[in-house]
Amino acid sequence: MLCEKRTYRVTTGGAQDFLALYRAEGYPIISRYATLVGCWTHESGVLNSILFIWSYESYHHREQQRAKLAADPAWQAFNRKIVGHITFQESIFLKSVDLS
Repeated sequence: MLCEKRTYRVTTGGAQDFLALYRAEGYPIISRYATLVGCWTHESGVLNSILFIWSYESYHHREQQRAKLAADPAWQAFNRKIVGHITFQESIFLKSVDLS
């Protein structure tokens, strides 16, 4: 399994607006292409940050799914709405480790 940690920094005081729009419009679209592990906000450190962890079967699966997402007209329309809220984005891949 591959997990992707995506961090978004949003305009000061804009986290609730971002999350409301994401919950109403973005999540129903992206959840067709990726599995949400969880979503968090920062309560310390860099504020106005929202962290998502998405899971995929592999890097290849992620590439396929992200290409489908990017081609989805509903996602394209949502992206135009959300982009004004975002001041920074970061994507980090997390590879699972078997400890057994």
